Amino acid sequence: MRDLRASAQAQFLPLPEIGWFRSLTLIFGDLVGLGFAWHLAARLNESFQPLPAEFTLWEFLGLPSLFWFFAIATLLLLGYQGFYDSTSQCQNYGKQAQSISAIYLSSLVVNYFYDPKLDAPRSLFFSAWLASIGCIFIVRLVMILGLHQLAIARPQTLVFIIAPSAKITALTNSIQRRKGYKVVGCINSDRAYAPNTVTKIIQSKAHEVLAEGLPETYLASDLYWQLRTAQINLRLAPSSLAMLHRRGSPEIFAGMPTIKISSQFLGIWEYRCKRLLDFLGALAGIILLAPVFIVVAIAIKVSSPGGVFYSQERIGLNGKAFRMWKFRSMCIDAGDRQAELEKFNESKDGVMFKMKRDPRIIPIGHLLRRLSIDELPQLFNVLMGQMSLVGPRPLPIRDVARFEDWHHIRHLVLPGITGLWQISGRSDVDTIDDTARLDLHYIDHWSLNLDLAILVETISIVLFGKGAY
Repeated sequence: MRDLRASAQAQFLPLPEIGWFRSLTLIFGDLVGLGFAWHLAARLNESFQPLPAEFTLWEFLGLPSLFWFFAIATLLLLGYQGFYDSTSQCQNYGKQAQSISAIYLSSLVVNYFYDPKLDAPRSLFFSAWLASIGCIFIVRLVMILGLHQLAIARPQTLVFIIAPSAKITALTNSIQRRKGYKVVGCINSDRAYAPNTVTKIIQSKAHEVLAEGLPETYLASDLYWQLRTAQINLRLAPSSLAMLHRRGSPEIFAGMPTIKISSQFLGIWEYRCKRLLDFLGALAGIILLAPVFIVVAIAIKVSSPGGVFYSQERIGLNGKAFRMWKFRSMCIDAGDRQAELEKFNESKDGVMFKMKRDPRIIPIGHLLRRLSIDELPQLFNVLMGQMSLVGPRPLPIRDVARFEDWHHIRHLVLPGITGLWQISGRSDVDTIDDTARLDLHYIDHWSLNLDLAILVETISIVLFGKGAY
């Protein structure tokens, strides 16, 4: 009998999880970003010390040989770390910046051992280093946003679901609403460890197994290793309230197996960087979108009598109420009419109010909501420090009054214009429990990179109006 961990067959060059077209496009985009960064650095360095001739053995496409050595080393390192074959890694912008920095810092060591007397201009080195991080970041954002919309860049992912019977339908619908995903089978979670379960998964030709509510007994052994041997990814949906352990790493402590969750030295600076990006992003958004504000204001005035803006008290940080601003998408007496519409509430638990064909929406309101243009005035809330670009969505006092105790954990962080709730289905999320779990997952796993990934996904969804009404 072979070891549980032994793979049935070696696979030296597995197919990229994100597809060959997407992988090659990302490689090309990173190369373009690096090339643009070096051209920019060379332009900035013109008035300083030029690049020594020893660093220019030859030129190609107007770039010296030194650039091509840097480019090849950078692409190889990014490829080794999974930036061209993993869905999660390809949007890990923070780790990508660390990898690029590692290449540049390593070049100093290589240069020293190659020839200590040969020294590249400091102005060129630092400008190329910072420009490489910035340009690759911008180009990759644009590439990923564009690739989201190309069918050829979205190889169909076959998904097998293991979940409680009450959750299977909801998970199936949520997955199949997204382009590029197909559910090929499902099984109740209480049969997750049955002898024929893995056989069914393999026969379905699934690429991924999405599991929720797995019994904890034997979780560490049979199912995980059999799927790994079959080269099928296992994804765990965040269904538990106690998710902090997923941030940790296994470590032996005083002879005991533990999960270590380390404090991060740069953690406080990462949050300060988030707040700086909030302010700069909101300010830039208001300036760049000023023409849109004017057009929308005129459209609202023409469409319906009443003011252009609408404000409502929402619950924010530490449970404090603030006035959140929106473009008005409903009639002026919408608040007074809500009580009579409560009986038509389509939310399963009744905590949040949802109604697809809300009669209070004005003619232009449907378009504003579908494109999320009605949310743009919240950029002013961000400038005033009441909201963030990314965070749990602030809810009305009516909704919060119906919360259970654990739902209020979402109020421990600054609310946001967008968040995991919005990119996970927006109006299609049916219950406050589902919403709160997404918010808790965001809080427990927060990083600046997660915020950037959510912003990119939000832009993609907004452009196509998925899930809003």
